[in-house]
Amino acid sequence: MAGHNPTREEAWAILTDHVKNPSLIHHALAVEAVMRHLARKRGADEETWGIIGLIHDLDYEEHPDEHLRHAPEILRSHGWPEEHVRAVLAHGWGIRTDVEPITDLEKTLFSIDELTGLVAAAALVRPSRSILDLPVKSVRKKWKDKAFAAGVNREVIEKGAGLLGIPLDELIADTIEGMKPVAGQIGLKGNR
Repeated sequence: MAGHNPTREEAWAILTDHVKNPSLIHHALAVEAVMRHLARKRGADEETWGIIGLIHDLDYEEHPDEHLRHAPEILRSHGWPEEHVRAVLAHGWGIRTDVEPITDLEKTLFSIDELTGLVAAAALVRPSRSILDLPVKSVRKKWKDKAFAAGVNREVIEKGAGLLGIPLDELIADTIEGMKPVAGQIGLKGNR
């Protein structure tokens, strides 16, 4: 069992076993979708990137004050490979863990995790309440307003874009694009 490559079905089963909150499920689906989009764009393994995006906040609901302290043991108990465990830990770099994102996958997850929250919030304040017509400039405008989606750590996003070596606008555009296919599942299809 050790070190097998988990399937999306396995990841979903573990996630829904530990996470019941619909907004956390929406976040997991958003991050998965963006990770898949960016894996395709980079010619990386879409399945692995997506699964790690889906599972990254596995222990957050049950242990909000000890986020990422329990995820490794849960994943290891299911026989997940160490590089998957490391990628999950790396998304909390500098806040919850000292595991620095090294691989493209790790840097991408670190960069877009918080950003999906800002993008979702920016979509919800539009007249359409939809991500489908959300321009990058709307997200940038909300970015400057520190009171808007105040829980979103903009420094982490900037640090991530720097690690990836891409402009912030490109990261925002990719995050919006990545979330569009799951708009209906994550409550961002709006009123069209």
